[in-house]
Amino acid sequence: MAEAALDAVRRELREFPAAARELSVPLAVPYLDEPPSPLHFYRDWVCPNRPCIIRNALQHWPALHKWSLSYLRATVGSTEVSVAVTPDGYADAVQGDRFVMPAERRLPLSCVLDVMEGRAQHPGVLYVQKQCSNLPTELPQLLPDLEPHVPWASEALGKMPDAVNFWLGEASAVTSLHKDHYENLYCVISGEKHFLLHPPSDRPFIPYELYIPATYQLTEEGSFKVVDEEAMEKVPWIPLDPLAPDLARYPSYSQAQALRCTVQAGEMLYLPALWFHHVQQSHGCIAVNFWYDMEYDLKYSYFQLLDSLTKASGLN
Repeated sequence: MAEAALDAVRRELREFPAAARELSVPLAVPYLDEPPSPLHFYRDWVCPNRPCIIRNALQHWPALHKWSLSYLRATVGSTEVSVAVTPDGYADAVQGDRFVMPAERRLPLSCVLDVMEGRAQHPGVLYVQKQCSNLPTELPQLLPDLEPHVPWASEALGKMPDAVNFWLGEASAVTSLHKDHYENLYCVISGEKHFLLHPPSDRPFIPYELYIPATYQLTEEGSFKVVDEEAMEKVPWIPLDPLAPDLARYPSYSQAQALRCTVQAGEMLYLPALWFHHVQQSHGCIAVNFWYDMEYDLKYSYFQLLDSLTKASGLN
């Protein structure tokens, strides 16, 4: 009797993503030709938890016309920034039976730019991606080139952003599939970003496992070793690479349907809270994103229930 009830729960969970997709998930990420009003943004995108790409939202930013690698070199080249260094471009990702975080190096930005432009070499793959409001804290000289927040979004959400992050990386720097509890406004200044997205409703098809946390260490000889973070608890993370999923190991993922989009220079992606995303980029892509903390409302509670049922039923 109990097993039959559990099977019924599993069946409902497997059918839920398709029903949710039919009701509320677009077949492709829609484009807006101009920024929405605060009311329209909240009503049409935030409340239904739907992504969109907004054109002409950054045209008044000097950064859009000024920020190039040579401009960064001239303006902030001598400034030290936190740089994630990994052997393969995957920071904060599963490697074998470990969740491995990048080595962190403090480097003058000019050193990063030298590697980007082929003037110098550095072991591994470099990515300026410190997600702790690194734009105002590490590169305040660049702040006059853009707005400190997105006014129509701040008004709609009733708050200012928790963090404003600066991103600059090599083409081989990849962000593994994950989700955040932020409303994310991701602005590409130069180059392009490639996003693979899953709505929160795809959770029954997306595997999580618990991993011992570890960190890459860069040795004097320029090689990498993985060192366990013994004081930390195990980390739940998605082991699957959506670009080459191991469907023999994770067969349920074949039922998930990813949305793919490319965000070009001058465009802004609204990535709703709790959407799963995997990110690639063109070489030397420059971007800024604004993180607004999500509302811990009924949508959040529903997702937590979906997450708990998926785990409790042993779906993945």
